[in-house]
Amino acid sequence: MNAPVSKETTHAILRVTAGLMLWQHGAQKLLGMFGREAVGNWFSWPVGIAGIIEFFLPILIILGVRTRWVAFILTGHFAVVYWWRHFFAREMEFWPIVNGGELAILYCAIFLFLWTTGNGKFSLDHMVPGPGREE
Repeated sequence: MNAPVSKETTHAILRVTAGLMLWQHGAQKLLGMFGREAVGNWFSWPVGIAGIIEFFLPILIILGVRTRWVAFILTGHFAVVYWWRHFFAREMEFWPIVNGGELAILYCAIFLFLWTTGNGKFSLDHMVPGPGREE
């Protein structure tokens, strides 16, 4: 007999998977992991700042801490990444598959979803009682 997977479970899987995938991009930029040379100055513009965003914020997403706020920031981050580094930098090529922006759009959509839905039941914010808890 097949038990249905709950909406909360799939929500947590999406949140954790997106966080882990994005964290790897930050680890590449800041620490030189996964076959990429690390950026010399963590506060350099734009790669160092993007590395900080992509390394530390996904940890909060994975844990489910202040997910709506973090997802709001990441949605904006990836909207900027797409328009600045893919659309305009590639002679305004419309199709994301051609301008290389499909991953930026996918992350933008995932974090837009998390911004609107919150962190879900399987998150630290949900497990810790008290004021300011996100639902």
